[in-house]
Amino acid sequence: MLLALGAGAPLAAVASVAVPAALTRGLHLDGLADTADGLGSGKPAEDALRIMKQSDVGPFGVLTLVLVLLAQVAASAQAYGGSWARGALAVVVSAVAARVALTLAARTGVPAARPEGLGAAVAGVVPVRGAAVVALLVAALLAGAGAALGAYDAVRAGLAVAAAAGAAELLLRRCVRRFGGVTGDVFGGVAETAATTALVVMSLG
Repeated sequence: MLLALGAGAPLAAVASVAVPAALTRGLHLDGLADTADGLGSGKPAEDALRIMKQSDVGPFGVLTLVLVLLAQVAASAQAYGGSWARGALAVVVSAVAARVALTLAARTGVPAARPEGLGAAVAGVVPVRGAAVVALLVAALLAGAGAALGAYDAVRAGLAVAAAAGAAELLLRRCVRRFGGVTGDVFGGVAETAATTALVVMSLG
């Protein structure tokens, strides 16, 4: 809509990043910042989890938020620079890839770091096979959507989902080793990591 009004790719990119953040009330971004503070604290798991529960955001969280938001805006602007359709596809792929990453993070075998909270409520509730099937189906569907713009866009969309899932998995494993499991904040960090990775891949080429 902003592109149709002549606002340009950068402003459209800012809006594309701001709207999802507003719709989720910044929940995923807050989780990302708290996860960064916990990982960067260098403290034992119990102390790191306590840091993550605090309402303030530390230096690691601020730095991570700034870099991630800049990456999302820059990648979105690059995608919109190709065409409004490619920009819209990139935003959709990013949002869906984040949800796929959340599904994979909630698979059986991934423990909760503490017995209460969102992490405990959703950790381990999705069968591994079901999570894998969902990821493959979504990648195929998004590749099909990209095919409407060309063969390269089809491949790029599929790769974006795969890369997003891979990046999110790396963060997930790091958090499980560091904290002993997942928390609601970790789920937020996983979602934002996947979304950013997908946007970057969709902006390439």
